[in-house]
Amino acid sequence: MPADPNQRTPDADLADQISAELTALIRAEIAAAGGQLPFDRFMELALYAPGLGYYAAGAVKFGAAGDFVTAPEISPLFAGCLARQCAEVFDRLAGGDILELGGGTGVLAADLLAALERSHSLPRQYLILEPSPDLQWRQRAYIAERVPHLSERCRWLSERPSAFQGVILANEVLDAMPVHRFAISPQGAIEEIVVTDAGDRLAEERAPVRSIGLRDAVAALQEQGYARTPGYRSEINLRLAPWLRELDRALAAGLVLLIDYGYPRSAYYQPDRSMGTLMCHARHRAHDDPYRDIGLQDITAHVDFSAVAEAGIAAGFELAGFTTQANFLIGCGIDRLLSEHTADLALVSGAKQLLLPSAMGERFKVIGLSRGVAGPWCGLVERDLRDRL
Repeated sequence: MPADPNQRTPDADLADQISAELTALIRAEIAAAGGQLPFDRFMELALYAPGLGYYAAGAVKFGAAGDFVTAPEISPLFAGCLARQCAEVFDRLAGGDILELGGGTGVLAADLLAALERSHSLPRQYLILEPSPDLQWRQRAYIAERVPHLSERCRWLSERPSAFQGVILANEVLDAMPVHRFAISPQGAIEEIVVTDAGDRLAEERAPVRSIGLRDAVAALQEQGYARTPGYRSEINLRLAPWLRELDRALAAGLVLLIDYGYPRSAYYQPDRSMGTLMCHARHRAHDDPYRDIGLQDITAHVDFSAVAEAGIAAGFELAGFTTQANFLIGCGIDRLLSEHTADLALVSGAKQLLLPSAMGERFKVIGLSRGVAGPWCGLVERDLRDRL
């Protein structure tokens, strides 16, 4: 007998309960903040509030059964290419570890360890810094099932290590960092977009800037010729610089690879992108309303890679390179990996999604930051786009 589409499931009831509790928590913070909550705090709660936020409440997020698919789930070729880049770093450091920031489902860790084992380049340890207890449990289970003989190399951390040597990976991490949002008034003044309690739902409004550093950050953009038009709205990541300073303090020597979707600043804040880049994702559909289904959808903003480069250099890193995902994978030998499995139609299909400009190839970028070890790096020399930053 087919299921009644109108009949609710226990999972749906639990999701609604979690969303209601999270919304109540956010309403309380809005009240405590005098009726206007900075957007970055709203986004932080919506995604990461303990036990309630999107990444902390236990729902399936990645893959076909979740809300979106990341490159490691699309094809093991992604990890295979990263393995070559990691091996190059290990060779120059005479060994090293891997630190993955946000481990997703554990697919990247498992596939990367398997690929490095095949090339006799295993790291001493594979460290995962994962704030979500639920995702950490899923990662442990997947890695133990997929590569049980290598799972003992994996260790989960609650804070960044010190004196780390090796490769730090962050795939689709920066886009989920809480951002501030701003607007330019009809009179040309800088305003902050804040979250309010409209009674029946949460809403947003423009208000005088209240967040420390936001006015200066937007003014700096305007000095460069961006974000000047009345009515212009966008977002800016004020947490990026302190995040990279912490990362720099953790790294003694090695290469940081940050992989995400985004643009150099000239494209990010171009005049016709006048409503910013904020997007929400649920069940493989995208929309721009962060105030519906709170805690049940992902909220993201594209990455300003010029800001990443500037903050990285200011933190003490060297800029090792910037390129598209397609060129990074080509530089790491995806064509060679694919040629070994030409009869595998699934691999061919996955490679197209990773490489084609209309899919992930051009939309996703890779930026490398290094310390204490010199390039060039195979994944960052195919087409170095640092001049666009």
